[in-house]
Order: sequence, then C-alpha cells, then structure tokens
Amino acid sequence: MESFDLTEHPHRRYNPLNDTWVLVSPHRSKRPWQGQVEKNTPDNRPQHDPECYLCPGNTRASGDVNTDYKGTYAFTNDFSALLADVPEGNFENGDIFKAESQSGICKVICFSPRHDLTIPEMETEDIWRVVDLWVEEYKSLGSKDFIRYVQIFENKGAIMGCSNPHPHGQIWSQSHVPQEPARKTASQQKYFENHGKSMLSDYLEIELREKTRIVVENDHFVALVPFWAVWPFETMIVSKRHVQNISQLTETEKNAFADIYKKLTIRYDNLFEVSFPYSAGIHQSPTDGLPHESWHLHMSFYPPLLRSATVKKFMVGYEMLAEPQRDITPEYSAQRLREVSEVHYKKW
Repeated sequence: MESFDLTEHPHRRYNPLNDTWVLVSPHRSKRPWQGQVEKNTPDNRPQHDPECYLCPGNTRASGDVNTDYKGTYAFTNDFSALLADVPEGNFENGDIFKAESQSGICKVICFSPRHDLTIPEMETEDIWRVVDLWVEEYKSLGSKDFIRYVQIFENKGAIMGCSNPHPHGQIWSQSHVPQEPARKTASQQKYFENHGKSMLSDYLEIELREKTRIVVENDHFVALVPFWAVWPFETMIVSKRHVQNISQLTETEKNAFADIYKKLTIRYDNLFEVSFPYSAGIHQSPTDGLPHESWHLHMSFYPPLLRSATVKKFMVGYEMLAEPQRDITPEYSAQRLREVSEVHYKKW
C-alpha cells in the first residue's frame, strides 16, 4: 500500500492556536490554475472625493467635520457596534437563554488622506505611521479600566463588507475578550506552561527551517501561509521576537512591520492583477491587567479569492455544517505568492 502523502491524499490539519481542524483535499485540484483568468475593471478613484466621509475636511453623516489631516486620522465611529455607557447587566433563563451587557469603544482609522490609495500603494514610511497609530490606540483604549480587549482590523474591498474605498481600518475595543482571542489565549497559555516557550516561537523555528510555506520575511517578521490555513490564500505575519503586543515593538521593528505589510499585500494584488480584497486583523494580548506571557503577536489575513479576480471561495454545505475544507494546499498557495513580483503594478 502506498505511503500517506500530504500533497496527494485527503487529510485534516490541526490549528493549535484555536484548537480547530480543517479538511484538505489536494486530489481535487491537481491543476487549479488552468482556465480563464478574469480581471476586474481598473479602479480610477480621485485623490480626494468630496462625497467621501473619510476624506480630509469632509462632513460625515453625523455632522462632524474631519480635520484637514495630512497623515493618519482616528475618530470614534459614528455608527459604533459598541457603546461606552452601557449599564452592566445580564439575562438568564435556565441554562439555555443567556445574555450579558457589553460596553466598548469603536474607532475608525484613516490610513492616508489620499482617497485613491491602498496599503500596497502607500510608501513604507506612511504605513509606519499607521503602525504608530495602532500602537497609540492600543495603549490608550487598553488603559481604560472597562476595556479588556482591543481588536485592530482592516476590511479591504466591497466583497468584504467595506462600505468606503478610502484606505482605512477599524478598532473595536470591549469589556470582554471575544471568542477567537479567548481560544488563542487558552491554547497559547497551555503550550507555554508545557514547553516554556511561546507556541509561535517554536512554530516559526520549523517554518524558517522548511521554507515551504513562507511568502516573504525580513529581519523582524515572517509572512507565511499557515500549515492549518482555511482560506485559499490565507496568510499570517508573525514577529520573530516573542512580544505579546504591538506596544512592545521597537522603532526598528515597527518599520519592519510596515515593510512586510506592504510586501505581502503587493503580492496579493499582483497574484490576480486586482486590488486584492481581504479581512485582516492583529491578534495580541488582552488588556485585562494580566501578564499574558504566552501571547505572541501575529496578524492574520483572510482573502476570499480562489482562482482569479472574480472566482471566489465561499463557506457552504459541508463547511457550514461540519468543518472548513480547502482543495489547494497551503504549500502551493505559498509558492504562488512567492512567485509573483513584489513591485506593485499601479494600474493593470
């Protein structure tokens, strides 16, 4: 009988960060890149849009006017999902019906005054300012006694629910640690207690040795397709030094973070010659006052594109009812991303 082969045979892969599994079926996509490759219509946005509620000097729906900002800009979301003044309380009806109040602060982070740019089109120095603002907001929001977690994220592209193409992200901070980072807290703590090192430190040692899933790296960060990736071109940026959160990064490391953020997203754009959509976010230690020595800073990217600019991956059927599944292997996805240019083609 032939030996089991990860590149040929269906198998499940374990995600130790959140204690989940993904089904991988490589035999279903022997040659996934054949066939027509469609392109989207080029995006010809102006540098300033007088109708955009994020551009400098414009009036938002709330009636507030943006400052004439020249770099980054942050403000409290006019339509926040969380509010700071929610009274404490809960509802219970037996062991089934449960609810509890949730307070928090939601902010919008404008990356640039230029309406026509995205992260891969920005200069590295300007992305560094975005990282600086993330640090500032993480520290400011996390210092509030009712905030226990700060979630920094970016939705890029209309398909990911982005309602405005102006380059921006969001920060939701709240009074409880959400489910995904809570699972990662528990898994990393258990690993740290058993091994005396962070889980991602050990993981990176293996990835840097094998090189098969690495997309790009610099002196301080690695961008790779995780062994347990669910989405076709899912990636993760991991700090080489074990730090718990972005406030612990040195100036050099913040610059390196900006550098790899740009290089990774350029590869995304060049893969299918389209402004590549994704949801991305930073996972880091909660701000609940505990030391969280086991936490290791990382940023995950979840893009929906599968075979071209218009062929997308959806979670349906088995994936909604059983567990996630993918056809192309993470190793092949990493190879594809490594092969594309890291020079951005401004307009395709």
